[in-house]
Amino acid sequence: MTQVHSTALIDPKAELDASVSVGPYTIIGPHVRVGAGTTIGAHCVIEGRTTIGRDNRIFQFSSIGAVPQDKKYAGEPTELVIGDRNVIREFCTFNLGVPGAGGITRVGNDNWIMAYTHIAHDCRVDDHTTLANNTTLAGHVHLADWVTIGGLTGIHQFVSIGAHAMVGFASAVSQDVPPFMLVDGNPLAVRGFNLVGLRRRDFSAPRLAAVKQMHRLLYRQGKTLEEARAEISALANDTPEAAEDVALMERFLANSTRGIAR
Repeated sequence: MTQVHSTALIDPKAELDASVSVGPYTIIGPHVRVGAGTTIGAHCVIEGRTTIGRDNRIFQFSSIGAVPQDKKYAGEPTELVIGDRNVIREFCTFNLGVPGAGGITRVGNDNWIMAYTHIAHDCRVDDHTTLANNTTLAGHVHLADWVTIGGLTGIHQFVSIGAHAMVGFASAVSQDVPPFMLVDGNPLAVRGFNLVGLRRRDFSAPRLAAVKQMHRLLYRQGKTLEEARAEISALANDTPEAAEDVALMERFLANSTRGIAR
């Protein structure tokens, strides 16, 4: 049977797999679904239309699925969807979405989310991210795969951070951060590209060279953004092994809505 502490309050309509563990004094609402192998610590509140996948570990005092901090929200049936194998540390707050913007806040798989992180309405956090203590995501933020965010960092609404990018400690992020880049500060500045992270993910020498050249074109040669984009596109022919990395950068630059950090 589901391992539920005697002091936990689980609504009879909630759907918990038989292997789920729930700690003392935790409250789980009627529209919550929790997948196999997930453990939920003490004093958590999980509410709203929240779906949690398999093998997650949610630590004590987290608030998951509360209504969004948006004055326009009027109780509509929006959602929070969390994938598999995430670690969610103490005092995290994940909110439901709001109508008119998809209405779903999404957290993917294999994310490491540290204490006091806030994920606001309609955010999308993809896979394998690391969010250090007190990371704060405003509404509609998108973090792509393998993004790393330093502690005490605030991210403005509608900002996108590209795959493999890293944001340093105590930064204020108000513009989009292209894939692979290393940024920090307030005001935000691009310091280089995320060489250490890419090496840890086994990027080959040709791929690293292509990323380095994309960084140079965007930030070190005084080119306009359009000039840099044109030369980035040509890198796929010069380094076929990095074609997917170049395509990733091209898509990001084409779809940026807040302008990129430069």
